[in-house]
Amino acid sequence: MNESVRQLGDLRQLTWSHVLLVLAIVGGCRLLIGIVRWCIRRAAERAPSHWRLSILRMAPLATLLIAITSIAIVIPILVEPTFDDIVALIATVAFALAFALKDYVSSLAAGVVTILENTYQPGDWIEVDGAYGEVKTIATRAVHIVTADDTEVIIPHAKLWSNSVFNASSGSHSLLCVANFYLHADHDGDAVCKRLIAIAETSGYRRPDTSVRVVAVETPWGTHYRVKAYVRDSRDQFAMITDLTIRGKQQLRAMQITFAQVPYSESKGD
Repeated sequence: MNESVRQLGDLRQLTWSHVLLVLAIVGGCRLLIGIVRWCIRRAAERAPSHWRLSILRMAPLATLLIAITSIAIVIPILVEPTFDDIVALIATVAFALAFALKDYVSSLAAGVVTILENTYQPGDWIEVDGAYGEVKTIATRAVHIVTADDTEVIIPHAKLWSNSVFNASSGSHSLLCVANFYLHADHDGDAVCKRLIAIAETSGYRRPDTSVRVVAVETPWGTHYRVKAYVRDSRDQFAMITDLTIRGKQQLRAMQITFAQVPYSESKGD
């Protein structure tokens, strides 16, 4: 045990004064962190709104700086390091950081591959691990996308190794929109297809030089129609789907077509 301690440095002969000093440093560090956080929050509330988030960002940075400083002060009180010990400590910390940051390095490598292969670029609409949105920023570690609900999702590039990346636009201003309709099976399918195509072709959001397709699939509870059309601008995809859905329902009601209803499943106990 003594040999392992000596490998890390000569442990001081601790006295109550050393213990009290360490406790005082730790307590003062926690108190200082609380005071700094309170001051930063107060400054952020008094600052102009456009500066608020930038000021609040200083809180974790200040906390990290105070914690590192306190550790640097406490270690020499407990241990008398030699030159060899310092070199060994630096090597150990470097190895620990390399192991801890292996996922970070993997994300950096995946980021380089993403840029070289042009997997996605700013303005593309992609889906990764269930998150769908527009690519806003491609950083060194992660891609930042904004969903239709105006929520920013930060996805590490390392997802590229294990997850599928769905790119709806692939560098184009347009993308394919799909509007779904579920109708009762007893209807004139040919008339419905023609009406849905006419509705999509007259949409103000449709890209003029593209065609409209309708796919029909029969199910046990009715007929599922999928109207596929390209939008003029990818940012209007949800507006186009809404337009097709609302006008399509109006036209189908005018044709006196009944919409399908999925029956509720009965429990075995009933």
